[in-house]
Amino acid sequence: MKKLKTWGYKLFKPILGFIFKSYYKPIIINKENIVKEGPIIICGNHMHILDQCSVIISTKRIIHYMAKKEYFDGNFKWFFKITGCIPVNREIKDENAKLQAINVLKNNGAIGIFPEGTRNKTKEFLLPFKFGAVSLAKKTNATIVPFGISGEYKKGSKLMIRFGKPFKVNNMSLEDANKKLYNTVMNLMKENLKELKK
Repeated sequence: MKKLKTWGYKLFKPILGFIFKSYYKPIIINKENIVKEGPIIICGNHMHILDQCSVIISTKRIIHYMAKKEYFDGNFKWFFKITGCIPVNREIKDENAKLQAINVLKNNGAIGIFPEGTRNKTKEFLLPFKFGAVSLAKKTNATIVPFGISGEYKKGSKLMIRFGKPFKVNNMSLEDANKKLYNTVMNLMKENLKELKK
């Protein structure tokens, strides 16, 4: 399988990361929970188009994000291609995207997934999780690193990302693993809100 390009990730991360941190000043909690070696799947809630930035600035690892294929059809398709993103056709069961993600994980890489499948634009605290993250983790023995993002993407507002304790699916059923992931992310978000209200 063709190797994903990452030179753009390495080039743009210092620049865009600096701008992001300077403007939003995100509070990062427990980033030491991001496993430094071996295959990992970093996943959490999705409330804003910049959510992945909060994750990217929290680790030195290159994260290959699963991104809707529409991003690869627009004016910035070049950006997504050179930063190691994996296009996903959300209208079908995209086997090619799954195989690319498995290939990254089998080479001890990092995958970024938003299990809600889309940005949460509803009044729901957290949308139901799709099974992609836990399924990939079970197939590759990858470690899941959960996170919760809370706050606002506004200058002067508080923005917080909190990483939870990593875990492996092992012998859990996909239903149980997905429930554990969902509840963990929800609790991380609730912890954030308590802190942000202080």
